[in-house]
Amino acid sequence: MPEIAIRPARPDDAATIVALVRELAIYEREPLSSVKLGEADILRDGFGPERRFELLLATLDGAAEGFALFFPNYSTWEGRAGLYIEDLFVRERARGHGLGRLLMAAIAKLAVERGYRRIDLSVLEWNPARRFYEKLAMVELTAWRLYRMEAATLARLAATVLRDAPCGRSASFETAASRPPQDEERG
Repeated sequence: MPEIAIRPARPDDAATIVALVRELAIYEREPLSSVKLGEADILRDGFGPERRFELLLATLDGAAEGFALFFPNYSTWEGRAGLYIEDLFVRERARGHGLGRLLMAAIAKLAVERGYRRIDLSVLEWNPARRFYEKLAMVELTAWRLYRMEAATLARLAATVLRDAPCGRSASFETAASRPPQDEERG
């Protein structure tokens, strides 16, 4: 019987994580050139001072065979945080051992422990994993459509924040980063 474990990723897993993401791209029929992720990105965003994601690894006999990368989101309807699973992947050779279900159960446990109300994810329409998620009682949100804005369009829109105020009105925009530090005595 193989030894199965689910564990949080460590910085020394960065190369393995990149390899798994590249395998996921192949599975999703994407060219490897679409994967820009490198070890430095994993180290910065997964283990740096401003962590952007968490990652669990699924191991089979000590070898990493799958992963789930996730991060908090927020529901204004629920008034609570949840978790968004960006990627969940198990290598084909390791499928059938329950690694995917264990990854999902571990994320569900984290969500419950943190008082989160739900888990969200997106799955490609053709992906047979849809049946896996449905067996876990996840519900397909057919009324919702996924939208994305990528870097060039994002930069163009950001550049218009003050220029395009409606009806000739003046506008201002302040970010937390642009505010002066508060006087600690005043709070």
